[in-house]
Amino acid sequence: MDAFFAAIEVLDHPEWTGKPLVVGSPRDQRGVVSTCSYEARKFGIHSAMPSRTAGRLCPHAIFVEPRMGRYSEISGQIMTVFEEFTPLVEPLSLDEAFLDVNGALHIWGDAVAIAQELKTRIRSRIGLTASVGVASNKFLAKIASDMNKPDGLTVVPLSEPEIMAFLAPMPVTKIWGVGKVSAARLDKAGIHLIGQLQALSPAMMESLFGSAGARDMEDLVRGRDDRPVNTHWVEKSISNEHTFDRDEPDPDRVRQRLLELVEEVGGRLRGAGKLARTAQIKVRFGDFSTITRQMSFPAAMDTDRDLIHGAFTLFDRERIGRPIRLIGYGVHNLITPEQAAPVQPDLFADTFAAPVDRRNKKLDQAVDSLRKTFGSHALKRGAPSRSVG
Repeated sequence: MDAFFAAIEVLDHPEWTGKPLVVGSPRDQRGVVSTCSYEARKFGIHSAMPSRTAGRLCPHAIFVEPRMGRYSEISGQIMTVFEEFTPLVEPLSLDEAFLDVNGALHIWGDAVAIAQELKTRIRSRIGLTASVGVASNKFLAKIASDMNKPDGLTVVPLSEPEIMAFLAPMPVTKIWGVGKVSAARLDKAGIHLIGQLQALSPAMMESLFGSAGARDMEDLVRGRDDRPVNTHWVEKSISNEHTFDRDEPDPDRVRQRLLELVEEVGGRLRGAGKLARTAQIKVRFGDFSTITRQMSFPAAMDTDRDLIHGAFTLFDRERIGRPIRLIGYGVHNLITPEQAAPVQPDLFADTFAAPVDRRNKKLDQAVDSLRKTFGSHALKRGAPSRSVG
C-alpha cells in the first residue's frame, strides 16, 4: 500500500488531499514520524525522523497521531480483496503481503492481469492505491513493489540474464540481509551496486560474507529465491512505547503512561485472539541508556487486570530514581486459546476467583467495544498504588 497510514487519514479527511501530512508524534513533542504523505516527503520528511525535525522541514504540515484500530480495520478489508484471488497470502505487516497466484493463472491468463485487477478493486472499494510487483519469487516481487510508487505496477523479467540486468543498477541495500553494518563494509570495499556484487569471484564473496553468507548472496544477486509463500504467518509480539516531551521525573506520571500502554497492548492482544505468556517493560533515560525487564506469566493471559499487575511488578521492582525519557511495554510468546495448556485448579483456591475472572473478561470486552466506537481516550483507568516490598 502507498503511504498507508497517511492515505487512510486523507481518505477519512478529504480536506487534507494534496497537503503535506505526517502521522506520528506532534511537531512540538519528542517522538518520531510513523509515515507521511508523498507531499510531505518532498520536504525531506521520512519515517523514523524526529517529529520536531519534520516540523522544522515543513512548518505548514498537518500532524496527526496514529489510529492503529482504524488502520487494522482497513488492512482487514484489503486482505479480503487478496483472498478473492488466492488463499495463499502471507501478510508482512498491515500494509504489505505476498500472494502466490499460480493457482489463479488459468482464470486470469497471467499474473499481470491479476495485479491490474487487484489494484482496481482496492481503489474502487476502499479508495486507496497499491503498488504491485510481479515476479517469479518473493525477493524480486518485494523489490518490484517498492518501485514506481505510488500506484505502481512493476513486472520483473523471467530469465536469469534479464533478472541480473534488472538488479545490476540497484544499490546493494536493496538486498535482504544487507543492513547498515554490511553496507558500510561493502562501501569500504568500494562496492555500492548489485552489479558489482554480481561480478565478484566466489572467493571474494566469501571474504565479505563468510561461507554460508556467500552462498546466499550469490543466489540473491542473481535473483534466486526458493522460499514459498507462508500462509501460517504468526504475530510474535505486540508492543507500544511513549517518549515524553521532557525527561519525566515524576514516577506516578510514568506509571500512568505505562498503564495506558498496557491497555493499548491488551486491546490489540484480544483483537488478535491471542494470549501472552511473557511481558516486558522498556525504560530509557535522558542519556539514552536503556533497560529492559521481562517476566513469564504462570498461565497465558489477555486480561488488562493481569497485564497491568505484571507491568507494575516489573516497573516498581527497579525503584528508578531518575527522570525517564521513554517507557515501553510489550507482550511476547503469543499463543491462541486452543494452544494454552490447561491449568490445574488449586483445591484450596478462592471459590470466587472464577467469577471474578469472567467479570474481568466481560469488562475488557465492554471497554474494547467502547474504545473502538468512541476512541482510545473514551475511558481512562487510574494507575494502581505503588507496591511495597
